[in-house]
Amino acid sequence: MEINKFEWNRQLFHILLGIFLAALLEYDFIGKNTILIAIIAGLVLSYLSKKTSVPVVHDLLQKFERKEDLEKFPGKGIIFYFTGIYIALILFSKDIAMASIMVLALGDSISHLFGLHYGRTRHPLSKTKFLEGTIAGFAAGFIGALVFLPWHEAFFASLAAMIVEAIEVKIGTQQVDDNLLVPLVAGAVVLAIRLF
Repeated sequence: MEINKFEWNRQLFHILLGIFLAALLEYDFIGKNTILIAIIAGLVLSYLSKKTSVPVVHDLLQKFERKEDLEKFPGKGIIFYFTGIYIALILFSKDIAMASIMVLALGDSISHLFGLHYGRTRHPLSKTKFLEGTIAGFAAGFIGALVFLPWHEAFFASLAAMIVEAIEVKIGTQQVDDNLLVPLVAGAVVLAIRLF
């Protein structure tokens, strides 16, 4: 039950952070340079956290970071989360980027939570994930993307992102983080729909 509580806190934080950042970006309170500064600050704090206990940061890492990343790459999840958002902001128009952020915030997080608590059917594309989680993530991502896109673009953006989220994509032996893949795939699909 402890791991469920940990994942619940972690994913809820991801949902709220994504919605908050999307709102700030949508209304131009912050821009992509702010996200880049946050990534750089995160990398510096990650490096320092390997050497010493940084006040406040240490407590947040203990609360939200997975144990396997605490030693190797403290803050990995949040750094990749901001990096995924930054990539979306650079590559796509604002409406597509915002929708991609919502698919990341809602789709990716809800798929983890729903799969963890209600998953019964093993996903055909993954050894560790459940089909129920992917379906719930798709629905949540679709609703989030629908705020910024027409229904058909939101539908396919969320569908493609959640399919890719279920697959363990690797470059060599390293698994590519979902926080990078989900917004990239969601945005690329919308771009493809508009081009073709």
